[in-house]
Amino acid sequence: MNKLSTISLALLVSTFSFSALSAEMMTKNEFKKVHNQYKEIGNISTSGETDSATAKDDLSKKADELGGDIYILTSGNTNNKIHGTAKVYKKK
Repeated sequence: MNKLSTISLALLVSTFSFSALSAEMMTKNEFKKVHNQYKEIGNISTSGETDSATAKDDLSKKADELGGDIYILTSGNTNNKIHGTAKVYKKK
């Protein structure tokens, strides 16, 4: 039982650790307040997704791959499938 608790705790901690490292979406208004702390490192896009949560996860993954800390949604379209673009920023 103790071994099972240790494994469960390790999985839980690793899940929180991974999510803490993922790039986060920030609104344009939030970004205006802290823009001096970040530098733009690229642009990303997603398309063909069927729901907004999947599109957001895809953008976050792509921002992570660029080494970004945050991303700002720059466009979005929901005609049958979701398409979105975003700018990626990293802390200075």
